[in-house]
Amino acid sequence: MKQTQMRWRLPAVCALWQLLMIILFGVFVRYDEEADAHWPQTRVSHNISSDIENDFYFRYPSFQDVHVMIFVGFGFLMTFLRKYGFGSVGFNFLIAAFGIQWALLMQGWFHSLDPTDGKIKIGVESLINADFCVASALISFGAVLGKVSPVQLMIMTLFEMTLYAVDEYILLNVLGARDAGGSMVIHVFGAYFGLAVTRVLYRPRLEQSNNTSNYHSDLFAMIALGVRIGGAQSAVEEHGGGVHVQNATLAGGVALGTAAEMMLSTYGALIVGFIASTVSTLGFIFLTPLLERYLKVQDTCGVHNLHGMPGIIGGIVGAITAAAATEEVYSAEGLRASFSNRDRMPSVQGGFQGAALCVSLAIGLVGGTIVGFILKLPLWGDPADENCFDDEVYWEVPEEPEPSHSIIISEVPKNSTINGTQAIEHPPTL
Repeated sequence: MKQTQMRWRLPAVCALWQLLMIILFGVFVRYDEEADAHWPQTRVSHNISSDIENDFYFRYPSFQDVHVMIFVGFGFLMTFLRKYGFGSVGFNFLIAAFGIQWALLMQGWFHSLDPTDGKIKIGVESLINADFCVASALISFGAVLGKVSPVQLMIMTLFEMTLYAVDEYILLNVLGARDAGGSMVIHVFGAYFGLAVTRVLYRPRLEQSNNTSNYHSDLFAMIALGVRIGGAQSAVEEHGGGVHVQNATLAGGVALGTAAEMMLSTYGALIVGFIASTVSTLGFIFLTPLLERYLKVQDTCGVHNLHGMPGIIGGIVGAITAAAATEEVYSAEGLRASFSNRDRMPSVQGGFQGAALCVSLAIGLVGGTIVGFILKLPLWGDPADENCFDDEVYWEVPEEPEPSHSIIISEVPKNSTINGTQAIEHPPTL
């Protein structure tokens, strides 16, 4: 087995990263007025009558849902690999724990930097946005699942969170696009970033014997599906008996993300969900093998089927829905409020929505390719081809109990005959 030196590499990288985070948070980050201990004084000075007007009290349940989705839903949904359960959940925790810290800083510098004191002001909304930022990295994790080291994952997360913040700033602030559910900025960016990375890290002699599931690993993944639906509308699917169910269940939500705040009709939502779930399921059956055979893209979780293509559908649906907006449906004030308070014609807003989709796709592909070459350097302790999809490379795995060889003799019915001979009644014997 290839020596990865993770016993000293991973603790060293984690300690260095955490020390850097402590310093940066100490210098730049402060609580906003709604999370600060001065809230009672702020409430009086602003003539606020109830704590319900404080975002912390109002949005904390939403934060709980999204946080559970990030730490539990994503990780356990990827436990379908029969010998990679520790890696799926453990490395998911690693990416989320470190990624959220870096996301708070990157999004803070771009979106919530207070010009009066140069500090980043964070509250519960900042935590929710950081969770969604990390979701893009966990989507990318699905593309390289089982084939990279934890140090590679941390390096990938560092660069991806940075590029996500840039992509988000361009889409929301520069282009004025709307993407409430993150079809473009989370799903398209995360999926194609991960696909670009896994293409660069292509392994022509990859051992696939452990890239399989069993009954119990599939069961864990199906349970996690419920957590993901409860938390939000993004997920990474799994191989095995339930893969088509998971794809069809979640792809529709991914495709409706961009248009979530727009007046898409109920039957329109059903049409989009039907198209996205069909495309996702057919993609898993037919497209995934073709991508590996002809484009050398080894997509472990099939993120192209559940995040990539449905995300593109979502971006297109958002552009069409924006272009078709009318004052009759929205009202004049509603149009301005729905589309970033910019005085644009709906057709123009539709064009900006389409441009935003192209930007996310381009940043994901170009950024993922560059990061892929960085991860390809022989420094990060990646597993050998024959050890991929196996926890034993990075974890101390308990030995499985020996299978029982007991023979069970069934009870013979009373007064029955065997070959014409009266049977003797016996109790069941082990």
